[in-house]
Amino acid sequence: MSDKVNKSRDGMVIKEKDSPVKMEVEINEVKTEGDYNDSPVYIYHDWCKKCGICVTFCPTGTLGLRPDGGPYVKAPEKCIHCEMCDRMCPDFAITGAKR
Repeated sequence: MSDKVNKSRDGMVIKEKDSPVKMEVEINEVKTEGDYNDSPVYIYHDWCKKCGICVTFCPTGTLGLRPDGGPYVKAPEKCIHCEMCDRMCPDFAITGAKR
């Protein structure tokens, strides 16, 4: 036998034996040093696995490593907007802003 199926107003499918339960959703905020407009590099810290590849391949030394291993913009004035950090990051956790 098949269960009686209804569709609620918000699109949730409800079977007769089920009861709708609200689920809490965690909102992840991007934690970054500075404003995107002020910095030549934007780092998504929630995506970063702290491998240090971006810091290693930065040709001008714009990026540095924090004590926990995460990257940060050490010297924004040195950035030449080559986007090497963007291309080398395996997690797409860093974006070099174009001029």
